[in-house]
Amino acid sequence: MAIARGTKTTAAKSRPNPLLAPWRTPFKAPPFKSIAPGDFKPAFDVALKAHKDEIAAISGRTAKPTFQNTIIALEKSGALLSKVAEVFFNLTSADTNDALQAVERQMAPRLAKHQSAILLNRKLFLRIADLYERRADLGLDVEALRVLERTYKGFVRAGAKLDAKARKRIAEIHTELATLGTAFNQNVLADEQAWHMILDGERDLAGLPESFRASAAQAAAEMGKPGKHAITLARSSVEPFLQFSARRDLREEAWQAWIKRGENGGKTDNRKIIVRIMTLRAELAHLLGFDTFAAYALEDTMAKTPAEVRKLLDKVWPAALRQARIERDALEKRARAEGENFKIAAWDWRYYAEKERKARYDLDEAEVRAYLELDNVLAAAFDTAGKLFGIVFEERSDVPVYHPDVRAWEVKTKGGEHVGLFYGDYYARPSKRSGAWMSSYRTQQKLTGNVRPIVVNVMSVARGAPGTPTLLSFDDARTLFHELGHGLHGLLSDVTYPSLAMTNVLHDFVELPSQLYEHWLSRPEVLRRFALHAETGKPMPQRLLDQLEAARTFNQGFQTVEYTASTLLDLELHLLSDAKGLDVDAFESEILARIGMPAEITPRHRIPHFQHIIGGYAAGYYSYLWSEVMDADAFAAFVESGNVFDRKTATKLKTHIYAAGNKQDALDAYVAFRGRPPEIDGLLKKRGLA
Repeated sequence: MAIARGTKTTAAKSRPNPLLAPWRTPFKAPPFKSIAPGDFKPAFDVALKAHKDEIAAISGRTAKPTFQNTIIALEKSGALLSKVAEVFFNLTSADTNDALQAVERQMAPRLAKHQSAILLNRKLFLRIADLYERRADLGLDVEALRVLERTYKGFVRAGAKLDAKARKRIAEIHTELATLGTAFNQNVLADEQAWHMILDGERDLAGLPESFRASAAQAAAEMGKPGKHAITLARSSVEPFLQFSARRDLREEAWQAWIKRGENGGKTDNRKIIVRIMTLRAELAHLLGFDTFAAYALEDTMAKTPAEVRKLLDKVWPAALRQARIERDALEKRARAEGENFKIAAWDWRYYAEKERKARYDLDEAEVRAYLELDNVLAAAFDTAGKLFGIVFEERSDVPVYHPDVRAWEVKTKGGEHVGLFYGDYYARPSKRSGAWMSSYRTQQKLTGNVRPIVVNVMSVARGAPGTPTLLSFDDARTLFHELGHGLHGLLSDVTYPSLAMTNVLHDFVELPSQLYEHWLSRPEVLRRFALHAETGKPMPQRLLDQLEAARTFNQGFQTVEYTASTLLDLELHLLSDAKGLDVDAFESEILARIGMPAEITPRHRIPHFQHIIGGYAAGYYSYLWSEVMDADAFAAFVESGNVFDRKTATKLKTHIYAAGNKQDALDAYVAFRGRPPEIDGLLKKRGLA
């Protein structure tokens, strides 16, 4: 449940707006308990006007454009708006309520309109273009030149070169897209909040391990149903249920609810919204001179073109499909051996895969969970950061938080120098959208002093019952490492200009720091120290370490197919040159049939709830796979050194990847670290598809 802040709907008129006042909290963190939903609209009003005035002053200057009076002034502008927006959008993702959602519906189109007005400001663009044309003669250092080039490119890609009519239409499109995107995400959350399954009695609980029963009992207690057990649509609840429940009918019911988010009919159905979004994106691409939105989106990535993305997918998909078919045959054989005569369905896969893994490797996921207590996995992730990058995480109880579940750590160098503030928000709750992500409340930059970042990691882990530890699946533990990898990309950022800082890198490069960090979780050096049994405190035995390593590529056909299918849906959707009249269901079915999608596997994200592509990953969901080529190759550098914590390799990694933001071209940054471009062989080997 949200803290008391979430129940207030209007700002108190007798006090200053806390979003606009100086923050006198430790590390100048947001004073969450003082902020009410009603504070946001007036704060946005003030911040938007301030930013408009700043932009007008820059674009209206009569003096010749200089780097100082144009680019630096632009980088410094909007500080108040960023301060308000970062708090607001973090809360609407992680701890929302009806009042915040109402403000979000109001503000999303206003903010999009404001952003378009800046990027399509003709006078401002002409100043930037003048500097860009003279860039070789300005005496700029490498980072200053990079920010000038990226700023110019951003304005051109936004349509600043187009005529007034086209610029006006582009602004209208962005405003409508913001409204539609907000509605889409709120609909998915509403469907997730609306469904749960109550398990009543031992028959309903058949097959579920004790640790999962405890978390399901806690979920039911939080719903006011003590003594029962509840399954929700948080991934950490529904996926383990599909993995362990012996009740095939209940597995199907949970699976249907999970895959049908956003397409249940009524006011939360997203299919018409999808059609309108794709129609507008296609129109936007045409206005900007591209045949499709995919061509437009990919022009500013490492991949550059849809053809390059296809080239990668064409290497991965056939190998994944072959492996998935082998896995399916093994699961059907397992089911027949148990006396079942049905073909494996999508709601059966995880259940029989768990049985097959146990039979083949003597590896029981429930046994593994007993060694992966949340606090210990956190300690492992922090310790790894210390070994690689020389930092420590010191928990603080004096830092304000937005929900009682949230914890805060000051991050420091081992010499005691402040690096940043880190929030961890790990438990599932109805006020939080599902999934896991990293975000920030403050961006690192050195333009206005040594401003250090405030970073947050959010997950949706099922909480243990009172008095019992919260246990993670190995996938949950990997996700925790993944998100801290993003977090470290933010915390270690060391650049001058805000627009180049932290994770402001190309979409298909941003997953490299996070996916690379996952590798350390699986290392025996880490598991021996931190994988401690929740009851006995004993370390994970060598037997289990060996079993985990042996089973490392188990079920990778399934996992690669479900991910790559979503990637192909995303790409094909954004390759439409005209989406008018699109039938979302028929389109999805046609694409999946064309690629030979096994009936027993569902895409990881189906179109009506595919929030990645409504947000920042439009035509870019392939990025995880693209980055995985680099992360497998990058971790090999540590293995080749003979020490997975090799200091020299870690220093190069920090300098060129984690701390560098967008100071240089992404491929150049990778080559500066690795000494050569990445090679795909490592990806196929990592997934057992070679």
